Parts: sequence; C-alpha cells; structure tokens
Amino acid sequence: MSFKDDYKSKSKKEIWDQYCGFLDLTIDEFMAIQNRLMKEQLRLWQKSPLGKSLLKEEVSSVEEFRREFPLTNYQDYADILLLKRDDLLPAKAVIWIKTTWEGGKHPVKLAPYTSGMIETFRDNTMACVMLASSRRKYEFTVENDDTFLYGLAPLPFATGLLPRALAMHTDIEFLPNVEEAENMSFKERNKEGFKLGMEKGIDYFFGLASVAYYISKSFSSMSSGGSSSKGSGKKTKIPLKMVFRYLKAKKTCKEEGRELMPKDFFKLKGYMITGADSDCYKDELEQMWGIAPLELFAGTEPSLIAAEDFNRNGMYFFPDTCFYEFIKESDMYRCIEDENYNPKTYLFNELEVDGIYELVISVLKGGAFMRYRVKDVYKCVGKSELGIPRFKFVDRAPDVIDIAGFTRITKDLIDNVIALANLDIKNYSIVKEYNQNNKPLLHMYVELDSSTLIDSAYLKDILQCQLGIYFRYIDSDYESLKQILEMDPLEITILRCGTFEKYQQVYQKPVKSFNPSKYEIRDLVDIQQRVGEYMGVKYD
Repeated sequence: MSFKDDYKSKSKKEIWDQYCGFLDLTIDEFMAIQNRLMKEQLRLWQKSPLGKSLLKEEVSSVEEFRREFPLTNYQDYADILLLKRDDLLPAKAVIWIKTTWEGGKHPVKLAPYTSGMIETFRDNTMACVMLASSRRKYEFTVENDDTFLYGLAPLPFATGLLPRALAMHTDIEFLPNVEEAENMSFKERNKEGFKLGMEKGIDYFFGLASVAYYISKSFSSMSSGGSSSKGSGKKTKIPLKMVFRYLKAKKTCKEEGRELMPKDFFKLKGYMITGADSDCYKDELEQMWGIAPLELFAGTEPSLIAAEDFNRNGMYFFPDTCFYEFIKESDMYRCIEDENYNPKTYLFNELEVDGIYELVISVLKGGAFMRYRVKDVYKCVGKSELGIPRFKFVDRAPDVIDIAGFTRITKDLIDNVIALANLDIKNYSIVKEYNQNNKPLLHMYVELDSSTLIDSAYLKDILQCQLGIYFRYIDSDYESLKQILEMDPLEITILRCGTFEKYQQVYQKPVKSFNPSKYEIRDLVDIQQRVGEYMGVKYD
C-alpha cells in the first residue's frame, strides 16, 4: 500500500511504525536484519556472472565472505557496469544512475538500481519526508497533496529518483512539475519554482546543502521578476494573502535592515539537505527558512542510507539499504600510504562513540557492489538508548577533495591541471580549507621555479586564472561550481623559493602535496616565513 492509502486507513502511530520504525530497533534487531538481508544478497550475487568473476570460490556465510573477499573499488566493476551489462548482474537493472568517477581521468560512473532497491529507496524517502516535518515521535504533518520545491539534479543523477519515489506514495506536487523541471536550466527551474510557490505555497524543499543555500540566498532576486511564468506560458496568480505577506515582509525587512528571506513568505513543514559540507550551511539555512533542516545522506552507489530523526543530532542508518562495514581512521590513512594494506572492518555493533570511520557497503536487494569502499567518512557521535550508533558525515576520504558536494578532485587531476597549464610550478601542496565565513575552498600553496621571470605582482592573478581555466576544462563538476553556485573555490598562496626543501630538512619528511593535515600546512607556512633566515636572505 502507498502512503496516500495508509493515510486514509491507518493511525499516525501505525504509519510512523511502518516507515520510521527503524528508529526503535535494538542493536541486536538491527544486526539481525543486516545479516538476514546480506545472506539473501550473497546467494544472488555469487551465482551471478559478476559475482563469479570476482569471487574465486563460493562461500557459505557472511563471516566467511568478509574473510575471503577483499575490499573493492569502482575499477573492479567498471568493465561490466559502464557497458550496462545487466545480464551479468545479480538482478536486472530498472534504471542506471550516473555520477563523476575521477574528473579528467575517468569521466563517469554508472550504478544499476534494481526493483528491490527502488522499493527500499521509495519507503525510506517517505520516512525522510515524515521525519523532516516531525518534532517528536509519532507527530508529522505530511499531507497527500503537499507542495515540494524542486531543487534537485534530475535523472540520471541519484536525486532525480526522489520525485518519482514520492509519486509512488503520494500526490505531492513538485514546483515546477518534474517533466517541465527536467527540461529547464538550473536557474530557470528555481525562478519558476518560487513563482509557483508564491501562488500555491511551499511545504517541502530538498537539495544539496550548497545548492539549497544558493537558492535561498537568491530568493529575493528570483521572486521579484515579472508575472509571466516561463516554461508554462501562464500568468502567476499570487493570492491576496501572499500580497499582504509581501508588504508586511518588506516593512519588517526595512526596519531590520536585511533582505527578504524565504521564511517571510513560506511556512515550511520541513526540508531536507544532503552532501559534503552540509555543516557549513545548516545554521544559515535555518535562519533563512525559519526551521532546522533534516540532514540525510545518499550516494550513487549506496542509494539513500541515512537520515536524522526529529532531534536533529546525528544520522541513523537504514538497515535495509546496504550491509555496512567500517574502517577505522588510522587504517584508512595507512591504506593511502600502502595500497597493498588490507584493513580490518568493523560492524555496527562494534563501533565506538567519537570514532571516525570510512564506510564500506554491500548493496542489498540485488545490487552490484560488494564490500565497496565509497570513500565517505563518518563520525559516530553517539548511540540511541537501544545501542544504535548515530553519525555525522565528516567528509570524503583524504585522497579525494569534495567542495560543496560537487567536486571529486584527486591528485591525478591536480597533476594534469598543472601539466596543461604549463606553469613553472616547482612544488605545491593543495588542501581543503574554510574561509572566514566557514565556506569550503581549495587552497593551493605553490612554490615556483627560481628562474621564473614574471613580475611577482601579477603571479597570483596569472596562477589563479590559468589553473582555474584548466580545472574547469578537465572537471565538469568544478565548472558546475562556477555555473550553478557562482563560486570559484580556488585560492592561491605563493611561497618563497626553498620553502618545501627547508620543510623536509627540518621535519625529516616532505609535506604531502595532496590534502595534508592542518598541522603540516601550519608548519609549512611557518617555514616560509622564516626561510629568509635559513637562506641568509633578507626580505622586506
């Protein structure tokens, strides 16, 4: 039965237990579900041509599988998945979802979604919408005919599944409707969505946190256009109550010396955010919309795997999406140093509060990926009274830099950019940092060849311009930061010649060129400030 059928025939408690009952599981019950579904998946997977190509001999238990089968990455599946060979998979793919693999090296990844995975996604999406509108257990305000502002990337990206999942359960109306939205540019559908919202109201909103922030900041300009509605060809009929609300809001904003905010017009029941750097945007989003967002986590390979509850103090994993394993932070770093190292993994009932872990998934319901390193890192911030861990998303693994949920920057990409730019860069170290407004940036510390003849007054501008061009050329996701969010995350700091060499002499090791720790960067900057003393050179 769908939510709209349940809404007519069941109590709120019954509906809550059906969709959000995973919050009341004990740790033993959670693990029992995990093991039962993993056994079913293992039977399907190891009988498939994909499973037979990766697993040398059949295993009889989950424990044996974890001992015998190594951790995997996308390269292990690419030759089958990139050709969409679903005849070789454990179950037929209903739809293929797309994302970036490594910009400039491997443009895209494709992930198959089976009918069982879609059903799980559908039910867990409904749980997220209910939780977004709840402030306590059993209380939610979802109505079958609510309105939903469309702030999503359309199919074949994973967020494009959400409107279709909700359509299976409800008559929720997207603004603009899905068919029109998918044929509009990002800015067109945002403007159209807010115009329709002025007419019909907005009950829900979901988007990548950085995109939600951009849309919310741009609300004033997007809602101040003419009355014609591009795409539909219709006039936007603004109800009288919204006109009065607008006049009142204008007066209030003038008195408070601020711009119009979405909360001045819309009384959201709930909204949801996802993606890297969500913490950078949460507080301002709450201020702009008047309610706290619900954070959830979804990815192309794992699907929708976790969401906060009504307390908004950490995400709980859904037990029926993937089988979860975790690599300790220390072992994650050791894997980067030694690619042959095989780390131990831990299950849900073995995790420690305050522990930081890299996630490993086996996708259930006929999924392709088994013991797959997603490259996502979580912190266990606490446990429920029943022993279920709750998590905060920390970031991507250290060998990947993700800016605002868009980029997948690796060391190979950086080296390609530098080679194409043909600049006299002798040494560099690039790291993800945050500016004074707590927004993410890509900070590149550069040492040029001592023979460089360019006037130092222009060096930074030249590097900024040249490297930015090639980042956008090689990585389409980096280009999207510019086009969609109107941000250029690259910041350049030019270090004095000899800084990297002196760092190695002082600390008896080179500074990492890709994503070093904040302590390494601090020491590098300190060395460059003193390098004149080391070299016997006086700097003004």
